[in-house]
Amino acid sequence: MRLTPGTLITTRAILFDMDGTLVDSTTAVERIWGRWARNNGVPFESFVHRMHGRRAIDTMREVAPPGVDPELAVQQIDEEELVETDGIVAIPGATELIAALPKDSWALVTSARPALARARMTAAGLPMPDIVVASTDITQGKPHPECYACALDKMGLSAGQAIAFEDASAGVASASAAGCRTIALATNASWDHLPEQEWLPDLSYITLEDVQADGTLHLRVR
Repeated sequence: MRLTPGTLITTRAILFDMDGTLVDSTTAVERIWGRWARNNGVPFESFVHRMHGRRAIDTMREVAPPGVDPELAVQQIDEEELVETDGIVAIPGATELIAALPKDSWALVTSARPALARARMTAAGLPMPDIVVASTDITQGKPHPECYACALDKMGLSAGQAIAFEDASAGVASASAAGCRTIALATNASWDHLPEQEWLPDLSYITLEDVQADGTLHLRVR
């Protein structure tokens, strides 16, 4: 269900996924992973549709051919992703929304490792929040809810006090399983086939209307 203009969203905090939610890194990610796939005889099209939103190691363990060490392969890809940031930009509306939010009201919940998260946020011109949950902070990646439960614990909030923005099905499943109201962004996929899933095209459709004395955020759908 696409949220209608004028809808008011009330929350104490926002938990943002990174890739596809705040940062458009699709060009860089697919360039690097596509090159790895070609070099290792793996059809990129066989897994590109299910890699977004997941930890690199989880994807690699599924697709690495015999003889390829997933840990070493991911290390190589991570090193390339740290420096190959061409084409990385902010998702529409992300810069404006983040600039408007109080710094302690949002967190980053990403499947990337910390250094890569910082590199991509910097490349997109976005600041890092005080609270970041990255791949190294958890033992089970999305769609498992551990990452969102960890973020809520760090913020000292219950699931009912936060909303999550996600773009990939694994992330939506993760945040929802943690108990958060989850709004999907159709930056990489269409959500209109799921009538029960709240969604918006991107973050340009959300504005911060005001911040209450107790820190409650009032967000308005445009």
